[in-house]
Parts: sequence; structure tokens; C-alpha cells
Amino acid sequence: MALLPKAHLHLHFTGSMRHSTLVELAAEHGVHLPDALVEDWPPKLRATDERGWFRFQRLYDIARSVLRTPDDLRRLLRETAEDEAAEGSGWLEIQVDPSGYAAKFGGLTPTVELVLDAAREAGEAAGIGIGVVIAANRTRHPLDAKTLARLAVRYTGQGVVGFGLSNDERRGRAYDFEGAFRIAKRGGLLSDPHGGELLGPASVRECLEALDADRIGHGVRAVEDPRLLERIVDRGVTLEVCPASNVSLGVAATPEEVPVRRLFEAGASIALGADDPLLFGSRLARQYDIVRDVHGFSDAELAELARQSVRGSAAPDDVRKHLLDGIDAWAR
Repeated sequence: MALLPKAHLHLHFTGSMRHSTLVELAAEHGVHLPDALVEDWPPKLRATDERGWFRFQRLYDIARSVLRTPDDLRRLLRETAEDEAAEGSGWLEIQVDPSGYAAKFGGLTPTVELVLDAAREAGEAAGIGIGVVIAANRTRHPLDAKTLARLAVRYTGQGVVGFGLSNDERRGRAYDFEGAFRIAKRGGLLSDPHGGELLGPASVRECLEALDADRIGHGVRAVEDPRLLERIVDRGVTLEVCPASNVSLGVAATPEEVPVRRLFEAGASIALGADDPLLFGSRLARQYDIVRDVHGFSDAELAELARQSVRGSAAPDDVRKHLLDGIDAWAR
């Protein structure tokens, strides 16, 4: 699966960190890591209830706390780009909420500029393209999201390719963030909110109707509403499906229950994603292994999944052509 060219559209910034790097940076900066991030890694997670999500978020926040210096951020992106290249990813869109780092790096604008510069540097060194999706946090005020949307638009064409909405969808309705997404879309950015992971089809519908989504992070619960799924297909919205993440967080009880086959056969465009390898223990190629081994996808179907990931991306035309040509060659 690592030889199949593909795009990776669902990867969170801190969650892309290597486990070994987490341990090294924690030791360097004197950050105590809980057993779940050391001896018991990857942690056992279940986020379908509020307590479980709190534990997941707490572990994520602890991991983020080891990123203390610009060199730490550059290291994370350099290693992530190397790992993506090894997984067959020729184009990566990495999602970051700069609010979580701004206090350490001089504010929102300097943080975004640092991430963009580090992403350019890392992509060039690893031989892959990297776009950045600026993400708002559902648990913060919608006015904060508008601030981030305006900031993201300033860097359209300079590495920022989309605007997202993440964190617990039970704690912030999509329609509350309509204004921020309107700013982002007017500025030429893709609308890429999370939805349909911890909540059902209604959450997906809000992303479609209120946020004019081009892609939806997860979106797997759309299978529960055939008419909604038909609208997703008709509008060409790409669903960023993360099989390992869905099982780890309890969205699906087993890999077999992740509805990849049902979505695919309904005609939905799918981009497989790893979400947070640091917490779930697997990267992009493993997601393709799951749909091959568990859901019986043929080589031709795997190639089509890879094509869908490229078509759903914001990759430049030359990168798209290169990747699509590579997929065709792999499939022959």
C-alpha cells in the first residue's frame, strides 16, 4: 500500500508526531508523560461519552505541550513529511488550530507564518507537497473562528488551502460557525469541517447546509440517512474516512463496522485518513490495508480510493496529474 500514490487529507498537526519524538521532546523539556503515552502506548481510548472525549483531549493537550520551540515545530513537520513520503503520500493537507500554539510563538500570525515556512521547508526536503488547513475549535466562541478565518484568507495562495472545524461536535453546532466559513469560502478556501463522527446525520447535514462543505472530516454517520448520503454524492463532497480512528474512539465497535464499503458503493468520494497517528498508532498506508483486508477492496478499488483522495484535495494541477498518472501505473 505504501507504493500506491495518494493524497492525505485528514491529519492533525500534533497528532502527526512520531511517538519517539514525543518521548524525546518530553524528556528534553521536562514534561511528564502519563503511562498512556509511554508504556501503554498507543492509549486505549473511547470518546463516545463526555468522559472519554475529555481523556482523549487531555492526552492530545499533553502531547502538544512538548512543542516549545520553533525547532520543535520544524522537526515535527520535517518528520511528518518524511513519514508521508514513505507511506506513498505525494500531497498532504495538515490541519492546525494556531490558537493552541499562539502563546508560545508570539501570537496567531507569527504562528501561522512559522507553520507555513516549516511546511514549505519540510515538503521540499521530502519531495511532497504540503497544504495547511487552518481549523477553528468548536468549543471556542464563533467570533474566534471568524478571526481565524480572516487570518487564513490572508495566506490563501501562500500555503493555506482550507478552513476546518474540529473538536467535540457535541459541544458546538456547525451553524454557529456559518459566518467564519462564509469568510473562508469567499477568500477561496475549501470548507472542511468535521461532522458525523460522534453525532449522527444531522451534524453532517449542518456541515452541508450551513458551512457549504467541500469535504467533511469523517462523515461516516451519513450512511444512517440514505437521502443525505445521496445529496453528498450529488454534490461531490469528499468524506475523509479514518478507519483506525473510528474504532479507537468507539465510533465503530470493530473495523468491519466502519462503513467504508457502503459509502463507496453508494458513490461517495472517499479520502482515507489517519487522523492522529500519535494517539491511534497507525499511519496512512495502514488505512488502505484495513479496507483491503477487512472490507475486501480489490486493487482497482484501492486505486479508485487513491484517485478520490487526489481529486478531493487542493493540490495544484501538476501535482494532481503526477499523482493520478502514478496511480494508473500502480494499477496496471
